[in-house]
Amino acid sequence: MFFPPFLLFFLFIFAFLLFFVFALVQYGLFTLAFARLGIPPEYLFSLLFLCIAGSMINIPIRRIPFDEEPETMPMISFFGMRFQPPRWSHRREMVLAVNVGGAVIPTCLSIYLLIHAQNPFRMLMALMVVAFVTYRLARPVQGMGIAVPMLIPPVVAALAAIVLNYNWAPPTAYFAGTMGTLIGADILHLDKLKQLKAPVASIGGAGTFDGIFLTGILAVLLA
Repeated sequence: MFFPPFLLFFLFIFAFLLFFVFALVQYGLFTLAFARLGIPPEYLFSLLFLCIAGSMINIPIRRIPFDEEPETMPMISFFGMRFQPPRWSHRREMVLAVNVGGAVIPTCLSIYLLIHAQNPFRMLMALMVVAFVTYRLARPVQGMGIAVPMLIPPVVAALAAIVLNYNWAPPTAYFAGTMGTLIGADILHLDKLKQLKAPVASIGGAGTFDGIFLTGILAVLLA
């Protein structure tokens, strides 16, 4: 299924942030940043760029039926972000999907960082902190999905990484921010899917992709 997690205007903003950070690295302002992340810079920026492109791709995994036909919502606003729900394929059922850019790619990169971590236990502790905070703040938004304020995951991930794993803070911030958002905002709220009455509920998609992507940017800056 192909549709953006938010209006294209915000997509250009995220692309600008990515290339702005890339420009800073090219001018030598973050020469050692990527060495601390354990990933060559060209690979990391390719992965972050693929996250933007992959945010439009959702892999359906199951269908959830409704008891009654939900209303159509043309536009949804949440914490300054605006979303346009995809079209209904079947009016009495919702598609549960996994977002490639907001779930699949960040999860693969997070597993890589955890395997190569100097102290995996500290990274898991930071993950639990982020997951708990996002779980408490995440809210089901009818017509869209589970949503969380976009600045909360990266900020909490950065603080948790600095406090709990200072010597390996950048990879910890990325791991805790991305996986903590996916677990706390999406996976732990799967029991509330029927409340959404949305055409598609995408894990790592609308409502959480912005926080996941900003966590990746912040991890680079934190490095």
